Amino acid sequence: MTDLHDLHSSRRAFLGLIAGGLATAAAVQPAPAAKLQTKARIVMIGAGAAGTALVNRLMDRLDGADITILDPSAVHLYQPGLSLVAAGLKPASYTQSKTTQWLPKGITHIAEAAAAIDPIAKTVDTTDGTTVPYDFLVVAPGLVLDHDAIEGFSLDLVGTNGIGALYAGPQYAAKTWEAASKFTEDGGVGIFTRPATEMKCAGAPLKHTFLIEDIATRTAGAGKHQMHYAAHDGALFGVPIVSEKVRMLFTDRGITPHYSHVLKAVDPGKKRATFATPEGDAEMAYDYLHVIPPQRAPEVIRQSGLSWADKWTDQGWVEVDKHSLRHLRYPEIFALGDVAGVPKGKTAASVKWQVPVVEDHLIAAIEGREGSASYNGYTSCPLITRVGRAMLVEFDYNNNLTPSFPGMIAPLEELWISWLMKEVALKATYNAMLRGKA
Repeated sequence: MTDLHDLHSSRRAFLGLIAGGLATAAAVQPAPAAKLQTKARIVMIGAGAAGTALVNRLMDRLDGADITILDPSAVHLYQPGLSLVAAGLKPASYTQSKTTQWLPKGITHIAEAAAAIDPIAKTVDTTDGTTVPYDFLVVAPGLVLDHDAIEGFSLDLVGTNGIGALYAGPQYAAKTWEAASKFTEDGGVGIFTRPATEMKCAGAPLKHTFLIEDIATRTAGAGKHQMHYAAHDGALFGVPIVSEKVRMLFTDRGITPHYSHVLKAVDPGKKRATFATPEGDAEMAYDYLHVIPPQRAPEVIRQSGLSWADKWTDQGWVEVDKHSLRHLRYPEIFALGDVAGVPKGKTAASVKWQVPVVEDHLIAAIEGREGSASYNGYTSCPLITRVGRAMLVEFDYNNNLTPSFPGMIAPLEELWISWLMKEVALKATYNAMLRGKA
């Protein structure tokens, strides 16, 4: 058995490896190119991971540009940390920082949301009535959680009546743990859901399921809990080989999958959940229910004429080329992050690879040429399976596994080093990305 000293030594070695790798990467960075002189007016909607990372990179590339970023939130949310908060592994504060601490000097930050976009006039109206003209627009407002689509559910239920909802934000992730921890101690029936829409970090529902099962088994002991996972279609994950691996883990852990079960209603008083299925509505009783609602583009996007007209019509994702992330009808507009209408890519790791692509095409457009960078759909999911174990799953548009550490980290093995990638290294990489340095 590995003792505590060995674990600490391994942890130090791993962190040294990361630090050494980052130092090496920094050492081989080419000298910065001369900044491009321009008077281009660039407007960015959203100061989340995507918008912040891009605006920092643009400030390093452009001289004289008029850059405006719109975002009403005073708090920047580190969303990958919410699953850790909802399992009692991190405090809510772990996921929060000030929006302004990540924004560079020399830009205009308007602390308002976009209220209207006119792609013909090339203007954005804010909620306070200000009209901001642009030459180039980057749309990165994230997405909205449609909790109202689930009958009987409201956010004030989270933490009570055995209901959790970690996606709703740090305070709700903490309240989710209040409900989940009671379930791990008392036992009973746990139901874990995911929506039928596209969603950010599609691995998060599985992470929460695995973590709560692991903690429950350690707390109350085996056999005290019945674990059920409601899949929205006929698979457990969008990548077939990963879906099969999850199915095998479910079998080993006694987690029952229910395919093509989409949560449509909750009766918190009776502790019953209603699911839409191909055979009609089905009711299930629960002691703990984890709710992830349908997810859609913000209303301003859906009303702007920027959305796809022939797919995702109920969700409103922006119509972009999946490789350049450039709008197919308005070439001066780009979309980044959750709101981009591409087959994959609603994770922070995806943003890391999307931002340089938009940067390349935007700089090229300012110079009057075509960009060459291409986004291949890279998506990464450190899929936690136990406290201290995870699988580092990385894949592209074609569902090919694309491991970053071939020969070192096997993507479909439950490894401690993959857990450290999630629990230790990911936030440091994320913060470097925000600064435009990763």
